[in-house]
Amino acid sequence: MTDFFDRENDRKYDRAYKETTPDILKAFGEFNNAVFASEGREIPLKYRELIAYAVGLTTQCAYCIDAHSNAAVKAGATETELAETAWTASALRAGGAYAHGRLGFKLTGVHEH
Repeated sequence: MTDFFDRENDRKYDRAYKETTPDILKAFGEFNNAVFASEGREIPLKYRELIAYAVGLTTQCAYCIDAHSNAAVKAGATETELAETAWTASALRAGGAYAHGRLGFKLTGVHEH
């Protein structure tokens, strides 16, 4: 995916959304702005951005990683916090593979009793 990522020029492709579904794009923008509002939320913005960064890492979304790592730093996150967030996301991703790996045994019947 990162081979296709172009921070400077990819926004021009938003045109399709703007022209075909402007109402949905507007609603999504308002929703996103509410989620990442700087004030009025119980979870501080820095932590919401770190959560979003972790989700971007686990979904491997280059756009999310770019936007939310930078927003987290702008909201006060440190290099160590970014690193710990990446490790947390890694642990969840690995844990999911471990847990779902059990399905391989269950679904194939290949396991010892």
